Formats: sequence, C-alpha cells, structure tokens
Amino acid sequence: MVGRIIMMKFFFSICLSVCAFLSFSSFAEKTTPNIVFIFADDWGWGDLGCHGHPYLKTPNIDRLAKEGTDFHRFTVASGVCSPSRTAVMTGHFPARYNIDGHFAWVPSNQRRNMPDWLDTNAPLLPKFLKKAGYSTAHYGKWHLANDMIPDAPFLTAYGYDDYGSYNCSGPQMFVHDDVKSAIPFMKKSHAKGKPFFINLWIHEPHTPFHVDPKLQKLFPDLPEADNIYAATLYHADLRIGQLLDALDEMKISDNTLVIFSSDNGPARGSPNSPIALSYDSATGPGYGIGAAKGITGGRRAYKGALLEGGIGVPFIARWPGKIAAGKVDKTSVLSAVDLLPTFCELGNVKLPKSYKPDGISQVPALMGKGNPLRKKPIFWRMSAPWPASESKPDHWVAYAVVHEQWKLVLNKDQSHAELYDLVRDPLEKKNILQEYPKIVVALQDMLGEWLTSLPVKPTGKVFSKLRGQ
Repeated sequence: MVGRIIMMKFFFSICLSVCAFLSFSSFAEKTTPNIVFIFADDWGWGDLGCHGHPYLKTPNIDRLAKEGTDFHRFTVASGVCSPSRTAVMTGHFPARYNIDGHFAWVPSNQRRNMPDWLDTNAPLLPKFLKKAGYSTAHYGKWHLANDMIPDAPFLTAYGYDDYGSYNCSGPQMFVHDDVKSAIPFMKKSHAKGKPFFINLWIHEPHTPFHVDPKLQKLFPDLPEADNIYAATLYHADLRIGQLLDALDEMKISDNTLVIFSSDNGPARGSPNSPIALSYDSATGPGYGIGAAKGITGGRRAYKGALLEGGIGVPFIARWPGKIAAGKVDKTSVLSAVDLLPTFCELGNVKLPKSYKPDGISQVPALMGKGNPLRKKPIFWRMSAPWPASESKPDHWVAYAVVHEQWKLVLNKDQSHAELYDLVRDPLEKKNILQEYPKIVVALQDMLGEWLTSLPVKPTGKVFSKLRGQ
C-alpha cells in the first residue's frame, strides 16, 4: 500500500512537471512575437503629427505612438542610408565593413575604399531569426548594394524567404508595393503557425518624390513644395495603416511588435532649389530635392551629418500588453546596433559564441526599464568636409562617440572638437569642451582605440566583376 502511494505521488509529480513544461512552452510560443520593422528613408524626427508638425498628417504612425512607446533618444549609425542599414542587419558599426557612405556604382565604391555590397557571410539578423523558426521577408528599399551592380547577391543570400525590393540587383519592385507585398506574406506565415519577421524599408520621403495627385488635393492651402512633401508622407502613412488593419483583421496585433523608425535625418534642398522632376534608376521619375521640406524637431543639422539632426530619428514601438501604451521615453539611450540583439532576444535566438555585437539588447527599455546613461559606447565615422560649408555649417563632423551622458564630435583631422552633455542638452546647443578636459581625453582615447580596431580595406566576397573593367 505504501509503495502504491509512493508510486502515485511520483506519477503525480511527473504529471505536474510535464504540465508545467507544456505550459511554459506554450507561454514561450505565445510570447515569441512577430516582428515588423518599418524603416523609412530620410524621415525627420519632426515629420510626425505626434511630434508636433504644423501641417503633416500621420494618423497611423500617431496611432502607433498612442498604442505604444515613443522613444526620443534613438540614433542610427550614420547620417546616410547604407551604413545605417548595415548596422540594423549586423548589429555592428558599419565602419567594421568599410561602409561609410551609400552604395553607388562600382568606380565610386572603389574610390571611397568601400565594398560593392554587404558581405553575405557577415552575421545577419534575418539568418539568425530564420534559424530560430521565423519566416523572413524584406520589402522596399535595399541599398546594401545598388541597382547599377548587376552581379550583387540577391536578397535570398542574406536569409530572406521572400522579398521585393529596389536599389538592389535584379528586378526593381514598384516603390508603393511594399505593404501590398507584406500582407500576403504575413497571412501565409500565420496560416503555417510560424512567427514572421519583416524588414519593411519604405521609400518615403527620399527623393524622387513619387506623389499621388489625388493626395495632393488634401493639402490645397500649402505652397507647392510643402504640398508635395505632405502628400508623399501621407501616402506612406496610409500604407502603414493598411498593415496595422491587416494585423487587426488577422487578430495577431497583440503578438506583433511593430517599430517605426528612419535611416537618417531629413534631406533639405537649398532655399532656392527649383521644384523639378528628377529620375532615379531604381524607382523612376519624381520631384527632386526642391520638394524636400523635412524638419528635425530642433535637432542640429540634417541628413549627412553626425549631429543629432542627422542621426536622431523617430523610434516608436508597439506591442500591445507588453510595451506601455501612450508613453514617451525621453531618457533611454538606444542605437541601431541594438536592434539585432534585441530582436534576437525576443525571438529566443541563441547567438553564436563567436558573434560579438556592438549593440546591446534593449528589451528592458522596450518594457519600460531603460537606462539614461549608456555604458556601452556608440561610435560613428563618416566623410565630412572641413571647414564646413556656409550652406551646411553643422555638417563637419567626421567622428563621434557617445558614452554615458557625453558626446564628443571631431572633424576629419581631429583638429577641432566639441563636447555635449546629452542628458542636460539633448539638442546640442552648448559646447562644454573647455569645462571637462578629462572627459574629452577619455573619450578621445576611447575613440582612438576603436579606430585602430577597424579594417584598412574591405575583405571577403564583396567586389563586383565590374572592378576589372
């Protein structure tokens, strides 16, 4: 009898353990989110209704902010496109791959000591997530190669199950077909019971502006350039709304992390830039730089700069029930290099021991437990003129480092430097270089050590056959 009781207790404990395991597994499965990362192109921090823009209408992005958290201290890895996208894909500073500017045609890449495309053997976010069971897709702009380089790898080589893109080798997707392509992929993945990861890299508001005349009628009182800009961004917002509606219809919004951000600050034409048509080999004709009217919300500089107007961009994250709704986070310090470790932690990815990210997981920040003092430094390197031009007085920074509350910026020969306390002065209005000489020396040493760790030239299978011609 005693033995029978012992056996029953043992059997009962086993059942409890199994149930607990199954319950935990079920919970883990349910809380492994779908991930949609919306990466706009040249969208300024101030170019949102929820950020106080005087005339732009962005109701669907504003909805994301109302239903999620709006992070005010997110920076990308460069003031231009391709390096920022490299950081998202690899979790590394783009200088580690000699990607300091945008990918162009082969002679330009060669002249600037750049590869012709991002190495497919680099550690890559979609490959990590795919290995963990995610369906992976990319829709929209690529620009980790160029459409003028026909032998660049297709996007499947980077770990995507499906894609439609432009600024890439092969066929160029129509710029407004991004969400139209993403929705069927979401439905297909959901039907298979698989979580999905989508890089949705939209064109707006990069030039040329492919504006819908019908949408221009919504802004009749605006000057022509502002009208074009407003209609262009409103079109992007409409498509984002279509994606959010599709998630609702599929009843998976509560298990989908949606993030809206931008690859760099807004482009700005000179005050006298004409409103004229221009042509892009990947996306076709549209209005040129004369219609670029983006603003930065008081941040200094614009696209192409390493001051906050060039790298401080929108970052809004929504995951209902997990990320606080309607919250504005003005203190957590986030970087584009953080996205890979963050997404991989959420996706239960076991990263290789050999992989050393430059970023950190920001899951605590997403859940409302961020840190205003960045312990792991952030570095930048890009080409910049010195002395600065009269038309772009803030576009001179070639190197920058952020550590804790401090940001040090330097010109290309490091003969001029400025120091800012980003906690007290997030808009970089007061140079405090003379007040903190020890901090300056420490940051210079930190930056110098990082620069010496970088490769002298690109390596790997990253060169087009066109280089031999």
